[in-house]
Amino acid sequence: MNVAIIPARGGSKRIPRKNIRDFLGKPMIAWSIDAAIQSQLFDRVIVSTDDQEIREISLAAGAETPFQRPQQLADDHAPTLPVIRHAVEWLESSGCTVSSACCIYATAPFLQTQYLKEGYDALRLTEGLDFAFSVTPFGFPIFRALKMGDAGEISMIWPEHELTRSQDLPHAYHDAGQFYWGTGEAWRQRAGIYSSRTQGIVIPPHLVQDIDSPDDWKRAELMAKALQHD
Repeated sequence: MNVAIIPARGGSKRIPRKNIRDFLGKPMIAWSIDAAIQSQLFDRVIVSTDDQEIREISLAAGAETPFQRPQQLADDHAPTLPVIRHAVEWLESSGCTVSSACCIYATAPFLQTQYLKEGYDALRLTEGLDFAFSVTPFGFPIFRALKMGDAGEISMIWPEHELTRSQDLPHAYHDAGQFYWGTGEAWRQRAGIYSSRTQGIVIPPHLVQDIDSPDDWKRAELMAKALQHD
């Protein structure tokens, strides 16, 4: 069985209730639920939450909420992997065999089904792969990054690259914060996802935006509106 698991706790502080706040006409989490359902990759789409309102909105959007997320996995410091592990273990204790599970973040309104499918194909067809997740390139070579001292003085983090041409520096990527495919065994057994048994699925930068602050939210709205008129 393939399952989508969308973690969505109720206690977001920087953007209160961001998982269910209206984003271009529907609750934010509904965008992730819709993408999962429309991909036709999943036998079940499950929201892991500790919050009754999130549960009701998720059910209305077409997801399942078959369990209550434990409080120890719902605070500010709870990492994602144990949350997905809990969901996988709950499903298996209920008699389901989870061959693969995809964590989809609740704040991923730009998620496209084609990249979900690329991730699934990578996990299914690449021998020995544990995880496949969304990444995107940095907009500028990170090896030319600067730091600023207390008095505003500027220096390079990697001064050895001050004269290196940008095109001669290695490409660098960061987590796109959209989806994380993994085998059921990997979610149960692995302590982290970064390893030689993990593959990145490259998402174009114009479809990527973290949503952790009010400025992020505003930027995401502007991006979404631009995409609607593209």
